[in-house]
Amino acid sequence: MSVSSLREYLDLLDTTGWLRSFDQPVSWDLEASAATMLANIRDGPIPVFESIAGLETESKLVGDPYRGPQTRPWDHFARALGLSGGLSGRTYYDRVIDRLNAPQAPRTVASQEAPCKETVRTGNEVDLLSFPWPYIHEGDGGRYSNLHTIVAPDPDTEWGTWSSHRMMIHDSSQASLLLLAGEQVPNRYYYDYEPRGEPMPVAVVIGAEPTVECTADMWIPTGRSEAAFAGGLKSEPVDLVQCETNDLYVPATAELVLEGHVRPDDRLDEGPFGDYFGYMNGPRRSMPVFEVDAITHRHEPRIPFCVEGSGVGYGQNSTSTLRLVAAGPDATVGLRAAGFDVAMAVPWRFTSRTVWVIATDRPYPGYLHELANFIFTTWGMLHIDFFVFVDAAVDPLDPRAVLTAIALEADPDADFHQFGVERMPKVPLNIYQTPDEKGNADVGTSKAKTAKAYIDATTDGDAAEMAATTETRKRAQERLVEAGLNAARFDRLDEREGQSQ
Repeated sequence: MSVSSLREYLDLLDTTGWLRSFDQPVSWDLEASAATMLANIRDGPIPVFESIAGLETESKLVGDPYRGPQTRPWDHFARALGLSGGLSGRTYYDRVIDRLNAPQAPRTVASQEAPCKETVRTGNEVDLLSFPWPYIHEGDGGRYSNLHTIVAPDPDTEWGTWSSHRMMIHDSSQASLLLLAGEQVPNRYYYDYEPRGEPMPVAVVIGAEPTVECTADMWIPTGRSEAAFAGGLKSEPVDLVQCETNDLYVPATAELVLEGHVRPDDRLDEGPFGDYFGYMNGPRRSMPVFEVDAITHRHEPRIPFCVEGSGVGYGQNSTSTLRLVAAGPDATVGLRAAGFDVAMAVPWRFTSRTVWVIATDRPYPGYLHELANFIFTTWGMLHIDFFVFVDAAVDPLDPRAVLTAIALEADPDADFHQFGVERMPKVPLNIYQTPDEKGNADVGTSKAKTAKAYIDATTDGDAAEMAATTETRKRAQERLVEAGLNAARFDRLDEREGQSQ
């Protein structure tokens, strides 16, 4: 059975030895994030900070709760979905894909049945500064919430649209949202609400259940409901409840919900921030203002956060894990639906928004170029810079196998392909464009375009022979399981040997 709240998920981690509570006071000012980053680096338990120094609050901070084990990042999420432990990466992907292909519509509950309504604050009771928002990286422009789900209106779906955009706290009732044009929610604001001079209702959901958190980061087609896919993932409907001050519906078991609106033609400073590209992203720029109208929360709310960035933080964290365990299977489903015979689409676990690995057969000449062009002009357009294509028999979850394929199969002259210069758009969070190239501060777009590229690390062998090899490996794993041996142990052994070399 799947877990239905962040608290149930934390309890699950606790029973498996992957949670550690700290009773001594810890500061929200860099200290909580420093302890979290060390836990990430050392592959340690998820830290829960029970007491916040210098602040009278019942809230608790949770550092990178969705970060999975370094060698098997999908393990925690598999258990959260009610799947058996010790699944291989391919088996995990297969199970999740089956669930994504069977979405379930959400169900609504009354306010008195929703844990997120245990406390309701409106009017003068609204106070963002009563919560311990962390100052995550030295050099950040302010204190941030960066592990949450944003719910916004969508005329094509009954339940609105979900997404994830970092939020910088300014005062007791205002924050700035990083809304970058080109994505669904920012486009709704910049090109629909703001031209009409209307505020856009928004709810920021903090500490949602795992399936909600991950679907906010998926590429759900326009007109489809993230809530339904979250229900598919957990094999039962997600409970939603209506907001107090607008018509939006939010996950009922969330720890904390900020209800409000994004004001038209109004901006506040946002950034810099140590983001996932691994450096302190800037410069400080103006972003839309989120005005908070109401706050609802559970008793003693748990506030999760992520220490982003392979350079300013550590590359394996909540963000990278959620992309691996959810966005990867989702992308695999999308590519198959588009007619491509893809075995797995997997984000590179260390830089999960810029590099992906695609395991696929190559049925005819030019197939990989067609596949790359499809991705770069659809869901991979803004963030992803290049892909590595490997044979369907290669495990794209195994870094050693991927690097071996590049080293042995990719011809530096013939197999490194570029999609021209200044042809594709890029979000202004990258490290290689200058501030001038990153462009228009009004809508957060990038006026300069970048090249995209892919590496063909597939073999030139016979397709039937490669398919037979894949089938042989699958049968070998099945025999291990039938013999009472956990095939996952061999996966871990292979990875550890690769790390020691």
